[in-house]
Amino acid sequence: MIIQSIETFDVAIPLTKPFKTALRTVTTAYSVYVKITSSEGVIGYGEAPPTHVITGESMASIRYAINEIIAPQLIGLNLLESERIFQKINGSLMRNTSAKAAIDMALYDLLARQSNLPLFQFLGGHRAALETDFTVSVNKPEEMADDAETYIKEGFNMLKVKVGIGEMKEDIERIHAIRKRIGHNPKLRLDANQGWNAKEAVRAIRTMEDAGLEIELVEQPVPAHDLKGLKYVTDHTDTPIMADESVFTVHDAKSVLEIRAADLINIKLMKSGGIYNANKINALAEANGVACMVGSMIETKIGITAAAHFAASQPNIQYFDFDAPLMLAKDLVVGGVVYEGSKMTFSKEHGLGISNWKIV
Repeated sequence: MIIQSIETFDVAIPLTKPFKTALRTVTTAYSVYVKITSSEGVIGYGEAPPTHVITGESMASIRYAINEIIAPQLIGLNLLESERIFQKINGSLMRNTSAKAAIDMALYDLLARQSNLPLFQFLGGHRAALETDFTVSVNKPEEMADDAETYIKEGFNMLKVKVGIGEMKEDIERIHAIRKRIGHNPKLRLDANQGWNAKEAVRAIRTMEDAGLEIELVEQPVPAHDLKGLKYVTDHTDTPIMADESVFTVHDAKSVLEIRAADLINIKLMKSGGIYNANKINALAEANGVACMVGSMIETKIGITAAAHFAASQPNIQYFDFDAPLMLAKDLVVGGVVYEGSKMTFSKEHGLGISNWKIV
């Protein structure tokens, strides 16, 4: 199976409600779609959203990296030499992890199709269904409580609550308002998106622990570079702490794991550069007794489907954050992962199970 062509396409889809974190506000989901065609006419699909404040990439930089740098090095290569291909992708340019991820997932799509298997089975096949959380954007406490109540009524049992904007007491008020509205049965995960410093994080988390707000985990409480601060929070709170923006590469994961700076790691294909590297991060975490989440950026169903297949394939991946397509006003993708409330299942089709996308 020879790589015959690699094409890119721009897409933009409005969100039904603005997505707000400590880092950014998103009203439209932009992405670069990738289509790789083999010599046999088999097609693999990939996706790369620009996430300027996290990966540093733009639509233009993603297109350039794929079309001008990565693609020319891959055309004509045989997929039976996949290890050499993935090494070539990773060595083609520094960073540009979303661009690499789009190529990576399209190639894995092709490899699984060639093997006549859904991708999650090709990668390991640990489970055939997942349950995702749903994200509550950071807003005023009453609006966040309204949103949380809506998502619970729609069938979600886990909520990922964005915090990290304004005074610490405002974040605590947000969680109190949500718990008062939805009760204590649904799980709450907090994501500060680097919005606190270490001492603020400890005070906030300790205050919520003492108030009995029952937080399942807290994601990236401090700036990504501050591993000592991350470790300080981990060491001085009872709530599990998850590293997200602190871990892009397997080397980042090694740095976190060596000093036990976090209890958990959030792997995202757009940070790692795709499934090839994500698998290495998860294996290293597993060897160190640290469970992982697989999450996402604001992506459409192509990127989420690839991430979900990877997450389903491995037992050490125990947390799932795949709600992004549910935030979009339209679904462009034909096939892919299937949602029923918070439950996610995979089609029996080979690869990603994506047959096309609609241009609207």
